[in-house]
Amino acid sequence: MRRLVYLASVRADLVDILTYIACESGSVAVAKGFVAQLRNRCRELASKPGTLGRARPELHPDLRSVAHKGYVIFFRYADDRLDVVNILEGHRDVDSLFQEGARHDQASAEH
Repeated sequence: MRRLVYLASVRADLVDILTYIACESGSVAVAKGFVAQLRNRCRELASKPGTLGRARPELHPDLRSVAHKGYVIFFRYADDRLDVVNILEGHRDVDSLFQEGARHDQASAEH
């Protein structure tokens, strides 16, 4: 199994997702449950052998993505790790987001 690493950008994304869902649903428990589902999906990606997800060379040469219930998990393989780069709502303009801040290069690990 690859080691799962969340970049600092993902921690910010998860806080934004939690806040949005809590406001929309009126339930912090619902929001926490959905964030837990996203984190479980990331663990699942790290645990599977091979190369998963869709290549996203238009965003960055080593970036890949997989959808999960209206959100997109962006990740990359690096040695024995799976680095989760961002988790964004599926309707967002990801091209401009990745160009604007080179979001995928903010390296800070959380296990």
